[in-house]
Amino acid sequence: MTYVVTENCIRCKYTDCVDVCPVDCFREGPNFLVIDPDECIDCTLCVAECPAEAIFAEDDVPADQQAFIALNAELAGKWTPIVERKDPPADADDWRGAKDKLKYLER
Repeated sequence: MTYVVTENCIRCKYTDCVDVCPVDCFREGPNFLVIDPDECIDCTLCVAECPAEAIFAEDDVPADQQAFIALNAELAGKWTPIVERKDPPADADDWRGAKDKLKYLER
């Protein structure tokens, strides 16, 4: 089982999770992070660190977020690793908890 970043991360892109990842499985896009399922070791450390509560075990991804399992795998193959915490976007707190953000995902 792997962990999956879901819609709550879009436009928030807090990187607290990156700091605790022992295997550097996070990949960075313009306004979203994903987890490389081939690198994730299921340690669970990232889940508690995510201020947006956007990370779930693959088996626990909410029904309306299931598409993010495949999306993480797809984008992990295209985006570059992120291994250090960065400042979130200036408006990240405004987007935290917003609904229907998939349309804002920048690839």
